[in-house]
Amino acid sequence: MNPLRAIIAATDFSASARHAAQRAALLAQASGGALTLTHTVGGSALEDLRRWLADDNQSCSVIEADARQRLQELAAELGRSHGVNVDTHLSIGNPVEQVVRHADDVDAGLLVTGTRGAGFFRGVVFGSTAERIAKRSSRPVLMVRQLPHEPYRRILVPVDFSEWSHSAIELARQIAPEASLVLMHAVELPFEGKMRTAGVAEDTVMRYRDTARREAQQRLRGLAVDAGLDTERVRLSTPCGADPWMLIVQEEQEQDCDLVVIGRQGRHALDEFLLGSTTRMVVADGAADVLISSRQTR
Repeated sequence: MNPLRAIIAATDFSASARHAAQRAALLAQASGGALTLTHTVGGSALEDLRRWLADDNQSCSVIEADARQRLQELAAELGRSHGVNVDTHLSIGNPVEQVVRHADDVDAGLLVTGTRGAGFFRGVVFGSTAERIAKRSSRPVLMVRQLPHEPYRRILVPVDFSEWSHSAIELARQIAPEASLVLMHAVELPFEGKMRTAGVAEDTVMRYRDTARREAQQRLRGLAVDAGLDTERVRLSTPCGADPWMLIVQEEQEQDCDLVVIGRQGRHALDEFLLGSTTRMVVADGAADVLISSRQTR
């Protein structure tokens, strides 16, 4: 499935969400895909309002009409600035449930969100609504941090050689066909700490580390060939010595990457755990946008 055939951009009209909508419009412009801008009126804010106003449906209708107008104005602005047709979709209810359901209904290939919300939906760094969308959706979710000015130029793809690795690479190529790739594996050394504690000689530990990195480099080369990548345009990286999320953020910054494509699932079955740890920390401490891949990507 081509993720750019149908793109859904979720907005709460915050600055971060506008950045996400603009990135979605850039992607739609480049690919010719269909773009839908969606907003949900609901959640605890609307429920509280209805309770406070004793089910004043007229007041609630005014709020819905205002949201619809703002949604249409934003869609028109994106259409003018990027030369694309932007559809709109307004829903009532829980924002996470509504966004995920609408994406499923239209068989969207890509969901685009910001990383900070507005008002009742504001998150600290990794917005709570966006985070729950990423956890609940089976579709690739692009978390936009930066105001976009151009197509993605350099993409970091951290892999652990699990089933999702090929899908992550393919998704990166579909999102930005002209971008260069940095294919990375964070080398983890089992028992390194225990070896040092046990007094194993430092040169022995270093040989252990060098062997692990050479094997990882070889596997990365094989993965690049299997994926049909031009090895002359792909940088292979095998950092070690820290937690994977730290190495990912460090590589992103050192290589000046503007997008990180990271898998929802790796060798662990608990995607909630991975999304709540590695991905959360990459979004929190990194500067680049983050695209969360999935095993369903083809």
